[in-house]
Amino acid sequence: MLKNSVREFRARFRFSQQDLADKIGVTRQTIGLIEKGDYAPSVTLALKIAAVFEVPVEEVFRLEGEK
Repeated sequence: MLKNSVREFRARFRFSQQDLADKIGVTRQTIGLIEKGDYAPSVTLALKIAAVFEVPVEEVFRLEGEK
């Protein structure tokens, strides 16, 4: 399962779900689904999210069981 730290990064940058959604061109609902783990983003979307936070994608998304 794909785990993510989107919520933690979003809080660190003080972005609302809508702020992040606007930056990467998706809906607020999509961000909510990603944060809950109910939606696995495409590679392109994952890269866009990581770029917003200016970190490698591996810092935001990882497979369950990996550190």
